[in-house]
Amino acid sequence: MSIAIMLLFLLLMFLGVPIAVALGASSIGVMATMSNLPLNMAAQSMFTAMNSFIMVAVPLFILCGSLMDEGGIADRIYELAEALVGWIYGGLGHVSVVVNMIFAGMSGSSVAAIASIGKMSINALEKKNYPKDYATAINLAGSMLASVIPPSVLMINAAAIGGVSIGQALLAGFIPGIIIGIIFMIYNYYYCKKHGIGDRVKFQPKKLGTAFVRAIPALLTPVILLGGVYTGIYTPTEGAAIAVVYTILVSIYLYKNLTWKDIPRIIAKNARSTGVILFVAIAAKPASLLFEIDGLPMTVANLIAGISSSRIIILLVLYAFLILVGMFMDATAAIFILVPILLPAVTKVGVSPLFFVVFLVITLSFGLITPPVGVCLYAAESVTKLPIEKIIKASIPWILLIAASLLIFILLPQIIEAPVSWVFPEIAG
Repeated sequence: MSIAIMLLFLLLMFLGVPIAVALGASSIGVMATMSNLPLNMAAQSMFTAMNSFIMVAVPLFILCGSLMDEGGIADRIYELAEALVGWIYGGLGHVSVVVNMIFAGMSGSSVAAIASIGKMSINALEKKNYPKDYATAINLAGSMLASVIPPSVLMINAAAIGGVSIGQALLAGFIPGIIIGIIFMIYNYYYCKKHGIGDRVKFQPKKLGTAFVRAIPALLTPVILLGGVYTGIYTPTEGAAIAVVYTILVSIYLYKNLTWKDIPRIIAKNARSTGVILFVAIAAKPASLLFEIDGLPMTVANLIAGISSSRIIILLVLYAFLILVGMFMDATAAIFILVPILLPAVTKVGVSPLFFVVFLVITLSFGLITPPVGVCLYAAESVTKLPIEKIIKASIPWILLIAASLLIFILLPQIIEAPVSWVFPEIAG
């Protein structure tokens, strides 16, 4: 059954059928023809997938990102980043990385990052005579950080499917995201120095202080969101709802970029992207049920364990596999399909579920900025009007930097796991 689902799913995707429809149709078709299960099991499993308090956090995070974009919060964050790192050689290139890192901690959406803060940053870089393809590439790579640094929508999905604490998974993505951002800044420094580009702004403590004060209401968003989650005051879903309300109030009454009449329009605009994610979640549930009945997770676990007893070798194999999957499949769909299959396999060779969830999300995030299905890549093309092949060529160094970062995480898993054990000491033992 598992093979039949996969083959039918790939065939329907090749024919241009939307991912969620292809996944649901292949699962129900196989259930009807190759199993003794009643078809109402498919409906029950779909309902179970959506009858989840945790999944409510996903549309709330997406809505929060859009509100930040249109509410003027992104502008204040950019001003702060420029005052903070704009004086370093390669100035605005560093600003692009830092502003993406900060915005990542507020929006949780890579597409929102490239469409809002990325557009603003690319225009600023171009005015300072940075090559447009380079400006686009650095912001495209930076947008990926929104899928790693909390509150990442992909991380929430993966943690929920893998049965891992969402709070712990979000925290575990923080240090890897910061490390990738620092690596980006180091490369930007040497690139700008080598090519003689990168105007710097004079460091002015007074300007930094002013920018920081103006940005405080915006910076409080991730504090409100994540602080309450880590202290146990409220759940991630409740935190997301609080963040949405807070962002609306700040955008309307403090920054005055929105009015109450704008809110229904923004909610309606986000309904489509939210619907796509939740449709995939619904369609994946019958497939997961059939995979479990078919014994696919255990078969894959035994297959992977048979490759080697070395944790590093197993992760390297998964690394190559997940990069390929991320290039050809939507990251959300891949998470819902692969986590139930691969998690038992990696835990069998000593990989912690927490590390696997974070590692999987970072690796699949490659697909957001690479062809042929990279949604951020096409968003960057739409924003800049550059030929897609030119953006891809300029992005290669940044993709290689991300690849190297993942190898570091494989060799040093403590980078991902240690911060969580510090905040949640009960899991350290």
